[in-house]
Formats: sequence, C-alpha cells, structure tokens
Amino acid sequence: MNKCAVCLSLIFLVFLAGCTFDYGENGSSEREMPDLVMANVEYVRIRAADPIARFEAERAERYEKQGLMKLEKFSFEQFGERGEEVNAMGKAGNASVNIRSGDIFMNNGVRLEVESEDIIIETFQLDWKDEKRLLSSGEQDKVNIYQQNGTSFTGIGLLVNTRARTWEFSGEAIGNYVYEEEEDEMETSSAEDE
Repeated sequence: MNKCAVCLSLIFLVFLAGCTFDYGENGSSEREMPDLVMANVEYVRIRAADPIARFEAERAERYEKQGLMKLEKFSFEQFGERGEEVNAMGKAGNASVNIRSGDIFMNNGVRLEVESEDIIIETFQLDWKDEKRLLSSGEQDKVNIYQQNGTSFTGIGLLVNTRARTWEFSGEAIGNYVYEEEEDEMETSSAEDE
C-alpha cells in the first residue's frame, strides 16, 4: 500500500471516530415513525354506510398506535344527512386528524365555509372537538368572519359551540354585522262590495 492510501485511510478513520449517528431514543423512534405514508391522497370517512367527510391532501402520514393521521396541504368536505350534499368545506396548510375521536386540528392558514350557516371563517388555526361539537381558534388568533349579506368582522380568539349555537371571542371584535329580519308573508284577501 502506498503512503498516500495509508494517510487517506487514517484520515477517514479519525473522521469516523469523531462522528455520532442519532438513531433516536430507545423505543421512541418506532412510535414517531408513520405506519403509512401516502402522496396525493383522498380519504373518505364513513358512518352507518354513509360518507360523512372526505379529506384530500398532498401528503398523509398515518400513525396506527396514536390513532392519528397528519395531512399536508389539506382540504375537506363534510356531508349533510345521508351523505347527500356538502354542508361544509375548508382547507388548511396542515391538519392532524384523530381517527378514533374525529377531532381535527388545522393550522397554517385555515379557511372554513359552512353552507347551512352562510358563513366563511378565516384564521391561522382551528381546533374541532367532535364529541363536544366545539370549534376554537388559538386564544390570541385573529379570526375573520364573512357572510353573503355583507356581515364582515374580525375578532380575537373564537369559540363556537355548535350544539348551543353560541359564538364568543376572548378578545375584541370589530366590523359590521348585518341583521336581516325574516318577513312573514301574510295572505291578504279583498272582498268586493256587492
């Protein structure tokens, strides 16, 4: 072996002796690795043979032990009764879906449209608790709300209880709220003089 090859071998061995490889903590690397990674995915959630929601994402990672699915560049549609029509739709940069509970955390720019309520919500993050039927933003997050009738306002820290149909903010809210009275159509009858 020539001198140059011996020197290179010694330099390589010294370099390797100074390196460390991080394989993760014992036992935790198995938990953190996804069981399934998919690209350009469509996932349909079904209950009692009817679709209740459809998710689409550019990338999805499924973690079986945690019952979790992580989604990138996420969009969704929620169906009404018997899966007949879309009631709500939205999108977010990222989302985490708890497969067992149906809870969803969305962030990195969230837009939510609820057709039955004629409302659009835009904010940085939203957290949906399925069993409690609660929707919330971060406590200090700015939330923009729009309706077709001209209602448009911004508030800080949104909490919506969909069962009780209540909306509240943890901070100030400013903007325009348009209230439309429903007109009762009254039948009128006229009698002709005889």
